[in-house]
Amino acid sequence: MILARADQVTRRYGDVLALDRVDLTVHAGEMVGLLGPNGAGKSTLMNLVVGLRRPTSGRIELFGGDPRDPASRRQLGMTPQETGLPGTLRVGEVVDFVAAHYPDPVPRDELLDRFGLTDQLRRQTGGLSGGQRRRLAVALAFVGRPRLVLLDEPTTGLDVEARRTLWDAIRAFHAEGGTVLLSSHYLEEVEELAERVVVIGHGRVLADDSVDAVRSVVGVRRVGFVADDLPALPGVVRSELIEGRHHLLTTDADQLVRDLVAAGVAFTDLEVRPTSLEEAFLAITAEERPRDEPPVTAASGR
Repeated sequence: MILARADQVTRRYGDVLALDRVDLTVHAGEMVGLLGPNGAGKSTLMNLVVGLRRPTSGRIELFGGDPRDPASRRQLGMTPQETGLPGTLRVGEVVDFVAAHYPDPVPRDELLDRFGLTDQLRRQTGGLSGGQRRRLAVALAFVGRPRLVLLDEPTTGLDVEARRTLWDAIRAFHAEGGTVLLSSHYLEEVEELAERVVVIGHGRVLADDSVDAVRSVVGVRRVGFVADDLPALPGVVRSELIEGRHHLLTTDADQLVRDLVAAGVAFTDLEVRPTSLEEAFLAITAEERPRDEPPVTAASGR
């Protein structure tokens, strides 16, 4: 079952083209990670899906209807990138206020426990740390037992422990059959949570596939070794020197090793391994593809 769909969606802000003929489908039970650099169009796409903006052209559907229709949003939860909570209300009061809008909300104590906020029940939101306010904002997206949750940069500003708490809560929701569309700059987060990754750049969908498939279709490998100074080598996408060890990204690892030997480079401790999702992401978004070129998928062989 399709819960959300963008069909050839374009969105302009004056002369700025934020989204360019974007297609996206989110099925029930999926955990989809939305990746892209700043200004790629991720937040714009989410705002269109929830009906906060309307497309310049194309069509958006939410639960089969118009997202601007309140009836289409009854089973939706969202945490936007920027949230404002009334500073004088206590945490428990905020949860109770939001819960009053739903016929069968998650009990307050259960929700706060799930998101590690039980000890903050009686604190005013204005006295919370930035990370605690962010956790509360994410928790509120789950109050109404939604079928679909959209999370825009949910763990921004959180420490490692708080991020793990949120990840566990999101995983629990998904395990119970919930659907999640997650936008994040933390590529580790998408690798931890998502089953499918959609990469957006230049206002377009550059890749849409499983996490493993996005890594593999890019064709980039990481070649690591210890050596002295290196000459310029062909086919190197990116290079780093970390604690005396060279790390080169290349589309042809075998040829790179042959080039090292041919150049007379004395290297040791050679290691060749697949890219991380971060490296795949950087490779996909490094250069703008032609406008009519389709997104990268495993089936495309690209």
